[in-house]
This record gives sequence, structure tokens and C-alpha cells, in this order.
Amino acid sequence: MPASLTQTGEQVHSVSQITAQLKAVVEQEFPSVWVAGEISNFSRPQSGHCYFTLKDDAAQLRAVIWRASAARIQLDLHDGLEVICQGRLDVYPPRGSYQLVVDQLQPQGIGALEQAFRKLREKLSKEGIFAAARKQALPPFPRRIGVVTSPTGAAIRDFLEVMRRRWQGASVLVFPARVQGDRASTEIVEAVQQANRLAPSLDVLVLCRGGGSLEDLWAFNEEKVVRAIAASRLPTVSAVGHEIDVTLADLVADVRALTPSEAAERVIPSAHDVTELVGGLRIRLHTALSTRTTALASRLDAIASRPVLSRPLDAIHQRSRQLDEHAARLRGGVQLALRDQHSSLSTLGGKLETLSPLAVLGRGYSLTQDFSSGRLITAAQRLRRGQKIVTRFAQGTTVSTIDEVKKDRNP
Repeated sequence: MPASLTQTGEQVHSVSQITAQLKAVVEQEFPSVWVAGEISNFSRPQSGHCYFTLKDDAAQLRAVIWRASAARIQLDLHDGLEVICQGRLDVYPPRGSYQLVVDQLQPQGIGALEQAFRKLREKLSKEGIFAAARKQALPPFPRRIGVVTSPTGAAIRDFLEVMRRRWQGASVLVFPARVQGDRASTEIVEAVQQANRLAPSLDVLVLCRGGGSLEDLWAFNEEKVVRAIAASRLPTVSAVGHEIDVTLADLVADVRALTPSEAAERVIPSAHDVTELVGGLRIRLHTALSTRTTALASRLDAIASRPVLSRPLDAIHQRSRQLDEHAARLRGGVQLALRDQHSSLSTLGGKLETLSPLAVLGRGYSLTQDFSSGRLITAAQRLRRGQKIVTRFAQGTTVSTIDEVKKDRNP
């Protein structure tokens, strides 16, 4: 394409021509260069290439590490890392921008923000703010949900979309706050405090925003924001950035979600899952009740089949028969005992009869007693003249008066 001329005869170049000339100059002048700076906006898509920005206090430079070169770099690349890169400058015509194509990379130190992040994290960690013991559990079925975010950002749209898809039984109250910039941390703190003062009380509080560089997310690393989240009486969920982004707000929150969409999934139950759960519980309850009913019916049948219930009078008849047997044995025992006692009494009676004075009297003997005292007199020496005595015979008695007492001659 021939170059056109202006009215004054000056040559007019196309954008492609200018870009091509710049590309040739840049690539010729900087075929190999070493550049020091801090990594920011780092990303590694599925292609394996690494894209990031090298920056210092006054300027920034786009950089890329192609997959083959990235495989040789044994270093965990992330935002805030100070590095020294060796490569060549390249102009990308479709965007009219230049970038550093990195072949080698070595660490230089930690960037200012990264250093501040680590220092504050260490300080708060010693205070126990990040301890798992102080974290609250999320309610299983929240009715009122608070969200601290920018009302115009994509984060709240993603959150609400997932919520509408999963559950219809909760309301969302948005607490507007800047999520990036100078006043962002102040507005976030005010929003968290306002959410905690709200009546009736919220069930859970979510802080969310989309991904970004360390600088973009820095408001969620501010100490006052971290302490406001720690002081929240509401269970908190932090969904700041994407999976590779970790802020102090993520560490202090009761639950961390990788994205705002995942935050909705963590906070809101799934209607489908709940329906399946209830259905499963209903089946388990029905099965348990059926099993229990069957077991109790079997037990009842077993009890009913026992003789004590099927033939209840058998036990009474058996006890009655045993009672009759005991009574018969008792009567037999009593009669036997009476016969033994009668025999013993007869024997004793015979002995007593033999020893009885009356039996002696029956053989012709008699008993003599003092008339007045009834004392038995066994010797004549105990009598005196004129004394009245009673003489008992086998049949009858007599009363006599002593006229004379004769003593035995033999002493």
C-alpha cells in the first residue's frame, strides 16, 4: 500500500506502519534486558503461560512467560513478589502495546504491600483473631442475609443469581460500600457495624467482591476491617477475589468462600438437596417404623402364645393342686404327730400309774397326813397324843385321834 501525502507534502503513515516501525526499533534496541520490579495482577490460565505486570513506584510494564520458560522456573510466583527478569521487549501490534517476554526470573525481595500484609497477619495471628475456636457456625436455613459489597459490581449479581437458583425462602439486604480505593476500608467497617445493629437481627453477613490485584483487594487487608469482622456477632462469610486471592478478611471470617457464587452456595441451602434429604429421611423413618412395628408385633405374638396368657387358669389349677397336696401332707403329718404324742403319753401314763401313790394304795397301803396342815407323816415319832390325823386308803379316808404313839425298838 503506497504511503499518501498531506497537502504540505508530508508522508502519512498508517497505524500498522507506525507500529511495525516501533516494533522493529524496540526489538532491535532491547534484544535482551534485565528488569527489576514487583509482580502484580499475576495469572496462570490453563494454557500454562504466565501473565503479570512488573511495577515500581512510578511506572509499570506488562510481562509474559511462555509455558516452556515457565516450566523451568522453580519459584512460586504471586502478587507482591519482588523479582529480576531477563528477557526481550516485544511489541504486540493488535493492542499497540509492548511487553517483556521473560526467559529467566529470580526473586529480589518482598514488595511493600506484601511485606505489610505478612507483618499484620503475624501480629493478628498472635492475638488469636484467626483461631478456629472463635469461629461461628453458619445457620442451616437463614431467613435474612446481609451482603457488604458494591451494589453495581458483578459480585452481588453472581450472589443473587445463585441464590435465586438454589432457594426462595430468604431475603437479602445489601449494605453498599466501596470495595476498592482510599475510602473503601472505612465504608466496609461502617457497613459491618450497621449490619450488626440492624433489628430484627440478620442471620448471616457476607462480604464479597470480584478478583483483582493485591492493590485492588487491599481494603480487605486493612487492620480496622479485620477487627470489625472479628467483632461481628453475626456469622460472617468472606468471598473476596478468586481462588488464588487470600486476604486477611478471608482468614478472620467464620467461613471463607473462593468466589461470591460459592459464598451463596455456602450460605443458601439447595432446595433440591433439601427435598432429597427430606425424602430420604421420610423413607428412613417409614422403614424404621415398619421394622419397629414388625418387631413389636412379633414380640406381642410371642408373649400372647405363652401358657400364662393362652391358658391363664392352668397356673391357678396347678397352684390349687399343690395347695391340696400340701394340705394332705400337713394333715398326715399332724395325725402322725398326734399318734406319736398319744403313744408317748400312754407310755408316760403307764409309768406315772406305776409310780402313783394311788397305785400303792391299791395294793393295801395307806397315806397318813396331819389333819390341820395336810403334811404327810412318814414316821411315828412325828405324832403326839390327841393329834388328829387323816388316813387315805385306796377307797376313802378316815379321821382319827392319836391315843398312843409306839416307837420302834430298833433305832
